[in-house]
Amino acid sequence: MSKKSRRTKAKRRAKSTKLVPAKHSQQPQLVAIKPQSPARVSHEAQDVVERYQHIKPELKSIGILAGAMILILIILSFVL
Repeated sequence: MSKKSRRTKAKRRAKSTKLVPAKHSQQPQLVAIKPQSPARVSHEAQDVVERYQHIKPELKSIGILAGAMILILIILSFVL
């Protein structure tokens, strides 16, 4: 699957902001509009979420261990 182009991202940002004229000032103000999310989640997406629930806690523990190892290496580089 290809990446989204910058042009597509710019179009999406342009759609999410809308010029609204102010009541008593000369300059219009930018107001952000929330994008509408789909109301339903497909059954396949629910299966994927249920299948991979254990990954988030594991990634968190891996991140903590990696951070601790990097911190130890930095401390050892100053000591040694």
